[in-house]
Amino acid sequence: MGIAVARKSDNPELVNGYGEVEWLPGTDPLVRGYKCLLQKGYNVSPKTYSKKQVIYIFSSGTGYITTPEMAYNIQGLCFFLPNFEKEEYKIYATSDMEYMMVVVDMLDSDVAAIDNFHLKLPFFRTLDQCIPYLQNCKGPHTMSWSVIPSGDFARVLMGVVKGEGEGTDEKGHPSVDQWNYTLPGSDFDLTAGNETIHHTGEEWSRIPTGVDHKLIAKPGKLVYYVWFEHKTEEIPAGRH
Repeated sequence: MGIAVARKSDNPELVNGYGEVEWLPGTDPLVRGYKCLLQKGYNVSPKTYSKKQVIYIFSSGTGYITTPEMAYNIQGLCFFLPNFEKEEYKIYATSDMEYMMVVVDMLDSDVAAIDNFHLKLPFFRTLDQCIPYLQNCKGPHTMSWSVIPSGDFARVLMGVVKGEGEGTDEKGHPSVDQWNYTLPGSDFDLTAGNETIHHTGEEWSRIPTGVDHKLIAKPGKLVYYVWFEHKTEEIPAGRH
């Protein structure tokens, strides 16, 4: 399997101010990504789940999220993890919004890991609240942030990479599936093995498991994306 990619031309149509479409269906048995559009002045009440992890990546537009206890402002890049079926929530748009919703089916081992240890939910972070980190496979001026660290939400990990005129050159991850959600302003090449595609903003791609890959921008261009990873190996009993 080569690189799988969904483009902005695959965006959903709006019906009553909201549109949702699955991007890259069938590429993974447990992970599904949905591109969502929410028009200014509208709101949506997403379905809640007991055995599915839901992760939101808000990439453009403004709005807010309400739960029974809290309200969170959406301004710029930010992330939201609802509290399973324990709390309903609504998403409101104060300008036209684009975002990704990633839904992960949990195995019994994932449920046990979540019961043992997980991020406090609901979880909301803006980019400036995330943890910066360094990695030697990235260019010297390429910035990285951890959004969901390893082990904090069962087998899900997530982070952000941003750099101009450079990027990341990584060895393949044999036990991790990786997707990339490109952010506004992106203009870079993704290479996996012998295949190269060009990415611009608010697109979605999947890198073949175990394949060496590069996400690199040419001089004056921007590499800016959220990487979303799901470990392929089940969590052993007794470990989070």
